[in-house]
Amino acid sequence: MLSARNRHNRYKTSNPAPARLGRPGDRAGRSPAATGVQVAGAAYTSQHPLTNSGENAHLYAYESNVKEAFDAIVPTLKQISALQHEADFEQRAQQLARAQLGFELPAALLDDAWVTQLDMRRLFAWCVFETYHRFCDEVFTRDSLGNGDEAKFQAFLEECGFHILDVSPCADGRLAHVIRYVLRMPSKAVRRRSFAGAMFDIEDSLEKWTRTELLRFREGKPNTSDAPTRYLKVVVYHHSSVDPEHQGCAAHGSDTGKAAQGGVDRLLGFQQAVQNTYCCGASIDCLLIGMDTDTDAIRIHMPDTGGGIDLENYIDSIEVFDATARMSASQAEQWIKDHISQKGGGNLAEGMARFMAYLLTNNISQLDYVRGYYGGHYSDIGHAERFIGAGIGFEEVQLRNLTFFAYLSTVEEAAKDLDVGISIFSGLNASHGLPVPIVVRYDYHGNVPGERERAEEHCQRVANALHERYEDLYGQGLLHTLQVVRDINVAGQIEILDCSVKTQADQGAH
Repeated sequence: MLSARNRHNRYKTSNPAPARLGRPGDRAGRSPAATGVQVAGAAYTSQHPLTNSGENAHLYAYESNVKEAFDAIVPTLKQISALQHEADFEQRAQQLARAQLGFELPAALLDDAWVTQLDMRRLFAWCVFETYHRFCDEVFTRDSLGNGDEAKFQAFLEECGFHILDVSPCADGRLAHVIRYVLRMPSKAVRRRSFAGAMFDIEDSLEKWTRTELLRFREGKPNTSDAPTRYLKVVVYHHSSVDPEHQGCAAHGSDTGKAAQGGVDRLLGFQQAVQNTYCCGASIDCLLIGMDTDTDAIRIHMPDTGGGIDLENYIDSIEVFDATARMSASQAEQWIKDHISQKGGGNLAEGMARFMAYLLTNNISQLDYVRGYYGGHYSDIGHAERFIGAGIGFEEVQLRNLTFFAYLSTVEEAAKDLDVGISIFSGLNASHGLPVPIVVRYDYHGNVPGERERAEEHCQRVANALHERYEDLYGQGLLHTLQVVRDINVAGQIEILDCSVKTQADQGAH
């Protein structure tokens, strides 16, 4: 459930500042102090020689910009609700929406407010969907995240002995930023699939492995099949340092031991599936990472050359941060390398050790980020997601507590993940009379004949199944869906197919 502090933050009644999703050179590109967001240490001085302060400033400005846009919705709609019986209601409502949300509201939802009550649930869902649409466009057209050099990262990965990085974090929204923020990797260069409890589908991962190796064999991408590199599969489970008994992983009952063991079991199961199917020469490498969702600290469990993972032997990034904070940059880098070697005890491959040092060094910047901008740990230690993302895609979502993910092909196979998400949003939204917004998304390859049409059919089928599975919520107007697709072969925007908020009278309003 959402803590009282989190509820206060989500449903504050003060008038919001105008919410703009600006380009990097505009609001999102200015220094954190220029954003007007009052947080602890907004103009802080880096505490560690390895911190990338410039990247921290850019990422903080982007995070603040996007989240302010979503958090402006409720206070703005409260103001609009108070005006619904005024003579010039429609004009004043649109003025408020333009000024504080950056877009107009569907006229069909405003025109009849003098006769009946304004449908705030539909308005809320529509505003969430429109804000999501706009922030997606920013990422795809302007690279607001500053993703970095994907080619450089790929070259580094291959130097470490890997040709692809496949990460399965928990679907919990508090891990949605694990790639771009916590681990500071270019999101476009990493394959990410989120599952409740990080319990990824082994068969699905086996299919992804097969496709990857076929592409290497047929086209030499990302490298040729005879290159001595391996497939790296990573699981990221999570825990809470502030409230470990209640704010850990819901899928594992906030039991950190079960979450870690579950990750190991899936990794070894996947490894065994690959070996049994394609013989031992087709082995993969596995890595288990624990993440504290309150501080963004990570713990990397030590793997060995035999493919095992030691749950009791791990490196904690907070210990690394504190031990190296007063060193020079070169001394800190050497200390990290030596510490990894000592922890590995001679059973760690050189490339894996190098990659672990890269992750720990990157996470130092994120620890500094949380210490500087949030006073050491986030105030929203519990769930505070804004919408559920269901389907395949969402690589643009790299912000903490923005989205609960449900990676799925059908509602039936992902029922557990979806039920966890609906349970979370029952506390976040439905208990306040607000609907659960679900974005149904399927990316497709535009160069494959008929794939766009199949993606559209998939969206419709899943949306209908969601309405049926959660019939009580949907019937009360407490669940709404937005259907979108995107051609991943084109550097373009998402395409909106349908929205359950609409009626026949306002089909062209979105």
